Amino acid sequence: MAASAQPAHLPVLLEEVIAGLAVEPGGLYVDGTYGRGGHARALLARLGVEGRLVLVDRDPQAIENAREQFVGDSRVRIEHAAFDRLGEFVGDGTAAGVLFDLGVSSPQLDDPARGFSFMRDGPLDMRMDTTCGQSAAEFVASASESEMARVIAEYGEERFARRIAGSIGAARLAAPIATTSRLADIVSSAVPARTREPGKHPATRTFQALRIHVNRELELLDRGLDAALRALQVGGRMAVISFHSLEDRRVKRFMRKHAEGDPVWRGMPNIPLESQPRLALVGKAQYAGDAEVAGNPRSRSAVLRIATKVRT
Repeated sequence: MAASAQPAHLPVLLEEVIAGLAVEPGGLYVDGTYGRGGHARALLARLGVEGRLVLVDRDPQAIENAREQFVGDSRVRIEHAAFDRLGEFVGDGTAAGVLFDLGVSSPQLDDPARGFSFMRDGPLDMRMDTTCGQSAAEFVASASESEMARVIAEYGEERFARRIAGSIGAARLAAPIATTSRLADIVSSAVPARTREPGKHPATRTFQALRIHVNRELELLDRGLDAALRALQVGGRMAVISFHSLEDRRVKRFMRKHAEGDPVWRGMPNIPLESQPRLALVGKAQYAGDAEVAGNPRSRSAVLRIATKVRT
């Protein structure tokens, strides 16, 4: 059975996720973003001896934690992979529930060595999977200014993207941009003081943009949602927690598209099966309450959406 170690961070919207997934004791569930296992432990506590839980994460540290937490529990399968690959571990139409808790985890943010945050100095890495791919430092060293501007504008929704990219381009001529603090200083100098949002660091949007780009987060989300829909059995549910508008818009659009069916047949009688809705929305978007936000400020921007599969 699962180990009794305490969570390394607070899982967001935990009660809402568990209620939304309507956990069946004998079902197969997928936690596609294990993190440090807060949601996974709650899921496993509701599974019986016949239940199964597949834990997926692209972060090697998260996988190491999962192996320590669930050693000896035959109900648990642990896979080091991005969640768009969940179909390799779960057959089509077999899962009773799939959970995605998107974005960067608290342990990743809190570890300066990972390079996700400008709050403490560290190497400019930002990779969720440190075993592969291009780091943020490598991207800002090699990308053209126009490419950097596109990434910062598109993924950070930053109106000063061109100015920031120009400042990065000039600064890297003097010395490589290898640390989070140096990048944060460069970005801060490029954002006019009069335009800054109260309580928000001027580098926030740029750091978000670089992280999304380096980890191909939106691309993997699109593929992951498709994979989750294939994996779900009829009656199975998907629950997705987003933390910014770029993610949430994609999740909302995906669920609505599959809940409405083929628009060509809308309002028509005798709609062919292949054109009928594949999902049904479960309630409205859910947000953290005041008590949760007070205890866990990072939950403030969380949005939970749930849908159930209604046909193959």
